[in-house]
Amino acid sequence: MHALKLHASRSGSRSGSGSRKKPLKKPLKKRFSIAAWLALLPMILTVVFAYLGTMVWTARVSLSNSRTFPSGDFAGLTQYVRLFNNARWLLSLQNIVIYGACFIVACMVIGLLLAIFIDQRVVAEGALRTVFLYPYAMSFVATGLVWQWILNPELGAQAVLHKLGFVHARFDWIVDQDWAIYTIVIATVWQASGLVMALLLAGLRGIDDELWKAARIDGIPRWRVYASIVVPMLGPSISTAFVLLFVMVVKLYDAVVAMTQGGPGTASEVPAKFIMDYLFGRANIGLASAASIVLLATVLAILTPFFYARSRAALRKEV
Repeated sequence: MHALKLHASRSGSRSGSGSRKKPLKKPLKKRFSIAAWLALLPMILTVVFAYLGTMVWTARVSLSNSRTFPSGDFAGLTQYVRLFNNARWLLSLQNIVIYGACFIVACMVIGLLLAIFIDQRVVAEGALRTVFLYPYAMSFVATGLVWQWILNPELGAQAVLHKLGFVHARFDWIVDQDWAIYTIVIATVWQASGLVMALLLAGLRGIDDELWKAARIDGIPRWRVYASIVVPMLGPSISTAFVLLFVMVVKLYDAVVAMTQGGPGTASEVPAKFIMDYLFGRANIGLASAASIVLLATVLAILTPFFYARSRAALRKEV
Protein backbone atom coordinates (compact mmCIF):
# COMPACT_ATOMS: atom_id res chain seq x y z
CA MET A 1 0.00 0.00 0.00
CA HIS A 2 2.78 2.36 0.91
CA ALA A 3 4.53 1.38 -2.32
CA LEU A 4 1.41 2.16 -4.34
CA LYS A 5 1.14 5.57 -2.67
CA LEU A 6 4.79 6.19 -3.31
CA HIS A 7 4.37 5.19 -6.97
CA ALA A 8 1.30 7.38 -7.29
CA SER A 9 3.08 10.30 -5.70
CA ARG A 10 6.04 9.84 -8.04
CA SER A 11 3.81 9.56 -11.10
CA GLY A 12 1.87 12.55 -9.88
CA SER A 13 5.05 14.50 -9.39
CA ARG A 14 6.15 13.49 -12.89
CA SER A 15 2.80 14.45 -14.37
CA GLY A 16 2.89 17.62 -12.35
CA SER A 17 6.34 18.42 -13.51
CA GLY A 18 5.23 17.62 -17.07
CA SER A 19 2.24 19.88 -16.68
CA ARG A 20 4.51 22.59 -15.34
CA LYS A 21 6.75 22.26 -18.41
CA LYS A 22 3.91 22.60 -20.96
CA PRO A 23 3.37 26.32 -20.41
CA LEU A 24 6.97 26.85 -21.52
CA LYS A 25 5.78 26.25 -25.10
CA LYS A 26 3.72 29.42 -25.10
CA PRO A 27 6.66 31.78 -24.74
CA LEU A 28 8.40 29.75 -27.46
CA LYS A 29 5.45 30.27 -29.80
CA LYS A 30 5.41 33.92 -28.87
CA ARG A 31 9.09 34.20 -29.72
CA PHE A 32 8.42 32.55 -33.09
CA SER A 33 5.53 34.98 -33.71
CA ILE A 34 7.73 37.97 -32.89
CA ALA A 35 10.48 36.61 -35.15
CA ALA A 36 7.97 36.18 -37.99
CA TRP A 37 6.75 39.76 -37.64
CA LEU A 38 10.32 41.03 -37.51
CA ALA A 39 11.06 39.11 -40.72
CA LEU A 40 7.99 40.66 -42.36
CA LEU A 41 8.76 44.17 -41.12
CA PRO A 42 10.98 45.23 -44.09
CA MET A 43 8.28 44.17 -46.57
CA ILE A 44 5.55 45.87 -44.55
CA LEU A 45 7.56 49.10 -44.48
CA THR A 46 8.20 48.75 -48.22
CA VAL A 47 4.48 48.35 -48.94
CA VAL A 48 3.45 51.22 -46.68
CA PHE A 49 6.08 53.77 -47.69
CA ALA A 50 7.39 52.70 -51.10
CA TYR A 51 4.04 51.69 -52.59
CA LEU A 52 1.13 53.26 -50.75
CA GLY A 53 3.16 56.31 -49.73
CA THR A 54 4.32 57.06 -53.27
CA MET A 55 0.77 56.58 -54.60
CA VAL A 56 -0.56 59.17 -52.17
CA TRP A 57 2.35 61.51 -52.95
CA THR A 58 1.79 61.11 -56.71
CA ALA A 59 -1.92 61.85 -56.30
CA ARG A 60 -1.05 65.01 -54.33
CA VAL A 61 1.45 66.18 -56.96
CA SER A 62 -1.12 65.59 -59.71
CA LEU A 63 -3.32 68.22 -58.04
CA SER A 64 -0.62 70.89 -58.21
CA ASN A 65 1.10 72.98 -60.89
CA SER A 66 4.42 71.19 -60.37
CA ARG A 67 6.93 71.39 -63.21
CA THR A 68 10.58 70.39 -62.69
CA PHE A 69 10.16 69.99 -58.93
CA PRO A 70 7.07 69.28 -56.81
CA SER A 71 5.29 72.33 -55.47
CA GLY A 72 2.91 72.67 -52.56
CA ASP A 73 0.21 74.69 -54.35
CA PHE A 74 -3.26 73.30 -55.11
CA ALA A 75 -4.54 73.49 -58.69
CA GLY A 76 -7.47 71.09 -58.48
CA LEU A 77 -8.07 69.01 -61.60
CA THR A 78 -6.14 71.34 -63.89
CA GLN A 79 -3.53 68.71 -64.79
CA TYR A 80 -6.23 66.17 -65.62
CA VAL A 81 -7.97 68.64 -67.94
CA ARG A 82 -4.64 69.33 -69.67
CA LEU A 83 -3.97 65.60 -69.89
CA PHE A 84 -7.20 64.76 -71.70
CA ASN A 85 -6.71 67.73 -74.01
CA ASN A 86 -3.30 66.33 -74.97
CA ALA A 87 -3.48 64.57 -78.36
CA ARG A 88 -0.39 62.52 -77.60
CA TRP A 89 -1.98 61.09 -74.44
CA LEU A 90 -5.20 60.22 -76.26
CA LEU A 91 -3.18 58.49 -78.98
CA SER A 92 -1.26 56.51 -76.35
CA LEU A 93 -4.56 55.32 -74.83
CA GLN A 94 -5.81 54.27 -78.26
CA ASN A 95 -2.58 52.39 -78.93
CA ILE A 96 -2.59 50.57 -75.59
CA VAL A 97 -6.18 49.40 -76.15
CA ILE A 98 -5.30 48.05 -79.62
CA TYR A 99 -2.09 46.52 -78.35
CA GLY A 100 -3.73 45.00 -75.25
CA ALA A 101 -6.58 43.37 -77.17
CA CYS A 102 -4.29 41.89 -79.84
CA PHE A 103 -1.59 40.86 -77.36
CA ILE A 104 -3.84 39.11 -74.83
CA VAL A 105 -5.96 37.30 -77.43
CA ALA A 106 -2.94 36.16 -79.45
CA CYS A 107 -1.04 34.98 -76.37
CA MET A 108 -4.06 33.08 -75.07
CA VAL A 109 -4.76 31.34 -78.38
CA ILE A 110 -1.13 30.48 -79.18
CA GLY A 111 -0.39 29.47 -75.59
CA LEU A 112 -3.43 27.18 -75.50
CA LEU A 113 -2.51 25.55 -78.82
CA LEU A 114 1.07 24.99 -77.66
CA ALA A 115 -0.14 23.54 -74.36
CA ILE A 116 -2.50 21.14 -76.16
CA PHE A 117 0.32 20.14 -78.50
CA ILE A 118 2.74 19.44 -75.63
CA ASP A 119 0.02 17.59 -73.72
CA GLN A 120 -0.10 14.92 -76.43
CA ARG A 121 3.07 13.37 -74.88
CA VAL A 122 5.12 14.27 -77.94
CA VAL A 123 8.72 13.18 -78.44
CA ALA A 124 11.32 15.48 -76.83
CA GLU A 125 8.63 17.12 -74.72
CA GLY A 126 11.15 18.58 -72.26
CA ALA A 127 13.19 20.17 -75.04
CA LEU A 128 10.09 21.66 -76.67
CA ARG A 129 8.89 23.10 -73.36
CA THR A 130 12.28 24.76 -72.93
CA VAL A 131 12.26 26.14 -76.47
CA PHE A 132 8.76 27.59 -76.14
CA LEU A 133 9.38 29.06 -72.69
CA TYR A 134 12.90 30.38 -73.31
CA PRO A 135 11.84 33.70 -74.94
CA TYR A 136 10.10 34.68 -71.70
CA ALA A 137 13.45 34.51 -69.93
CA MET A 138 14.76 37.31 -72.18
CA SER A 139 14.31 40.96 -71.28
CA PHE A 140 11.90 43.07 -73.30
CA VAL A 141 14.84 45.22 -74.39
CA ALA A 142 16.65 42.22 -75.88
CA THR A 143 13.45 41.04 -77.52
CA GLY A 144 12.81 44.50 -78.95
CA LEU A 145 16.31 44.80 -80.40
CA VAL A 146 16.14 41.34 -82.01
CA TRP A 147 12.78 42.05 -83.61
CA GLN A 148 13.85 45.54 -84.64
CA TRP A 149 16.58 43.90 -86.71
CA ILE A 150 14.22 41.25 -88.10
CA LEU A 151 11.64 43.86 -89.14
CA ASN A 152 14.16 46.38 -90.48
CA PRO A 153 13.27 46.80 -94.19
CA GLU A 154 16.92 47.18 -95.23
CA LEU A 155 18.45 44.39 -93.11
CA GLY A 156 15.75 41.98 -91.98
CA ALA A 157 13.04 39.76 -93.42
CA GLN A 158 12.11 42.08 -96.28
CA ALA A 159 15.73 42.31 -97.46
CA VAL A 160 16.05 38.50 -97.34
CA LEU A 161 12.87 38.07 -99.40
CA HIS A 162 14.17 40.56 -101.99
CA LYS A 163 17.45 38.64 -102.27
CA LEU A 164 15.49 35.42 -102.80
CA GLY A 165 13.76 36.97 -105.79
CA PHE A 166 10.55 38.22 -104.21
CA VAL A 167 11.28 41.81 -105.19
CA HIS A 168 7.73 43.04 -104.59
CA ALA A 169 7.43 41.55 -101.11
CA ARG A 170 6.86 44.13 -98.37
CA PHE A 171 7.37 43.71 -94.65
CA ASP A 172 8.12 47.25 -93.56
CA TRP A 173 5.52 47.55 -90.82
CA ILE A 174 8.01 48.97 -88.34
CA VAL A 175 8.37 52.18 -90.40
CA ASP A 176 4.67 52.42 -91.26
CA GLN A 177 2.63 54.64 -88.92
CA ASP A 178 -0.50 52.52 -89.38
CA TRP A 179 1.25 49.21 -88.61
CA ALA A 180 4.05 50.07 -86.17
CA ILE A 181 2.03 49.14 -83.06
CA TYR A 182 1.38 45.68 -84.54
CA THR A 183 5.10 44.98 -84.84
CA ILE A 184 5.33 45.43 -81.07
CA VAL A 185 2.44 42.97 -80.73
CA ILE A 186 4.35 40.39 -82.80
CA ALA A 187 7.53 40.75 -80.75
CA THR A 188 5.86 40.59 -77.34
CA VAL A 189 3.51 37.75 -78.30
CA TRP A 190 6.57 35.76 -79.34
CA GLN A 191 8.04 36.41 -75.91
CA ALA A 192 4.99 35.84 -73.68
CA SER A 193 3.18 32.93 -75.37
CA GLY A 194 5.49 30.43 -73.69
CA LEU A 195 4.41 31.64 -70.25
CA VAL A 196 0.75 31.05 -71.11
CA MET A 197 1.69 27.64 -72.49
CA ALA A 198 3.35 26.67 -69.20
CA LEU A 199 0.36 27.82 -67.10
CA LEU A 200 -2.23 26.07 -69.26
CA LEU A 201 -0.12 22.93 -69.59
CA ALA A 202 -0.06 22.67 -65.80
CA GLY A 203 -3.85 22.89 -65.84
CA LEU A 204 -4.16 20.27 -68.57
CA ARG A 205 -1.95 17.86 -66.66
CA GLY A 206 -4.32 18.16 -63.70
CA ILE A 207 -7.31 16.82 -65.69
CA ASP A 208 -8.23 13.23 -64.90
CA ASP A 209 -7.49 10.69 -67.66
CA GLU A 210 -10.89 9.10 -67.01
CA LEU A 211 -12.45 12.12 -68.75
CA TRP A 212 -10.73 11.23 -72.01
CA LYS A 213 -11.66 7.56 -71.66
CA ALA A 214 -15.32 8.48 -71.16
CA ALA A 215 -15.20 10.83 -74.15
CA ARG A 216 -13.74 8.09 -76.36
CA ILE A 217 -16.40 5.62 -75.23
CA ASP A 218 -19.17 8.13 -76.00
CA GLY A 219 -17.60 8.94 -79.36
CA ILE A 220 -17.30 12.66 -78.66
CA PRO A 221 -14.88 14.43 -81.08
CA ARG A 222 -11.67 15.56 -79.44
CA TRP A 223 -12.14 19.21 -80.40
CA ARG A 224 -15.58 19.17 -78.77
CA VAL A 225 -14.13 17.81 -75.54
CA TYR A 226 -11.60 20.64 -75.47
CA ALA A 227 -14.16 23.33 -76.33
CA SER A 228 -16.99 22.19 -74.04
CA ILE A 229 -15.21 20.51 -71.12
CA VAL A 230 -11.46 21.05 -70.93
CA VAL A 231 -11.24 24.80 -71.56
CA PRO A 232 -13.93 25.63 -68.93
CA MET A 233 -12.03 23.43 -66.47
CA LEU A 234 -8.93 25.57 -67.14
CA GLY A 235 -10.68 28.65 -65.73
CA PRO A 236 -8.22 29.27 -62.84
CA SER A 237 -5.18 28.86 -65.14
CA ILE A 238 -6.72 31.13 -67.79
CA SER A 239 -7.59 33.81 -65.24
CA THR A 240 -4.04 33.73 -63.85
CA ALA A 241 -2.61 34.05 -67.36
CA PHE A 242 -4.98 36.94 -68.08
CA VAL A 243 -3.88 38.89 -65.01
CA LEU A 244 -0.19 38.40 -65.84
CA LEU A 245 -0.72 39.45 -69.47
CA PHE A 246 -2.76 42.48 -68.42
CA VAL A 247 0.05 43.61 -66.13
CA MET A 248 2.46 43.27 -69.06
CA VAL A 249 0.17 45.45 -71.18
CA VAL A 250 0.04 48.22 -68.59
CA LYS A 251 3.83 48.08 -68.05
CA LEU A 252 4.63 48.15 -71.79
CA TYR A 253 7.63 50.44 -72.16
CA ASP A 254 10.93 48.60 -72.80
CA ALA A 255 9.85 46.91 -76.03
CA VAL A 256 8.51 50.20 -77.44
CA VAL A 257 11.70 52.09 -76.63
CA ALA A 258 13.91 49.32 -78.02
CA MET A 259 11.93 48.84 -81.25
CA THR A 260 10.40 52.17 -82.31
CA GLN A 261 11.09 54.84 -79.67
CA GLY A 262 7.36 55.53 -79.92
CA GLY A 263 7.61 56.23 -83.64
CA PRO A 264 7.37 56.75 -86.48
CA GLY A 265 6.50 60.12 -85.02
CA THR A 266 4.19 59.20 -82.15
CA ALA A 267 2.49 56.28 -83.96
CA SER A 268 3.45 53.69 -81.33
CA GLU A 269 3.23 55.93 -78.26
CA VAL A 270 1.98 54.17 -75.10
CA PRO A 271 1.01 55.56 -71.65
CA ALA A 272 4.16 54.38 -69.84
CA LYS A 273 6.39 56.11 -72.40
CA PHE A 274 4.26 59.25 -72.23
CA ILE A 275 4.69 59.33 -68.44
CA MET A 276 8.46 58.77 -68.59
CA ASP A 277 8.92 61.42 -71.29
CA TYR A 278 6.98 64.08 -69.40
CA LEU A 279 8.56 63.13 -66.08
CA PHE A 280 12.20 63.22 -67.21
CA GLY A 281 12.34 64.64 -70.73
CA ARG A 282 9.89 67.55 -70.51
CA ALA A 283 10.19 68.23 -66.77
CA ASN A 284 6.43 68.27 -66.21
CA ILE A 285 6.04 66.23 -63.07
CA GLY A 286 2.46 67.40 -62.50
CA LEU A 287 1.17 66.14 -65.86
CA ALA A 288 3.17 62.90 -65.55
CA SER A 289 1.68 62.31 -62.10
CA ALA A 290 -1.85 62.89 -63.40
CA ALA A 291 -1.22 60.35 -66.18
CA SER A 292 0.08 57.86 -63.61
CA ILE A 293 -3.03 58.21 -61.45
CA VAL A 294 -5.32 57.77 -64.48
CA LEU A 295 -3.41 54.61 -65.41
CA LEU A 296 -3.64 53.31 -61.84
CA ALA A 297 -7.37 54.03 -61.66
CA THR A 298 -7.91 52.20 -64.96
CA VAL A 299 -6.05 49.13 -63.70
CA LEU A 300 -8.03 49.09 -60.45
CA ALA A 301 -11.32 49.57 -62.30
CA ILE A 302 -10.61 46.52 -64.48
CA LEU A 303 -8.97 44.16 -61.97
CA THR A 304 -11.10 44.85 -58.87
CA PRO A 305 -14.36 43.44 -60.36
CA PHE A 306 -12.35 40.55 -61.79
CA PHE A 307 -10.88 39.57 -58.42
CA TYR A 308 -14.23 40.14 -56.71
CA ALA A 309 -16.00 37.80 -59.13
CA ARG A 310 -13.23 35.24 -58.72
CA SER A 311 -13.47 35.32 -54.91
CA ARG A 312 -17.28 35.02 -55.07
CA ALA A 313 -16.98 31.99 -57.33
CA ALA A 314 -14.52 30.39 -54.92
CA LEU A 315 -16.91 30.98 -51.99
CA ARG A 316 -19.80 29.41 -53.93
CA LYS A 317 -17.70 26.31 -54.59
CA GLU A 318 -16.91 26.00 -50.89
CA VAL A 319 -20.61 26.21 -50.00
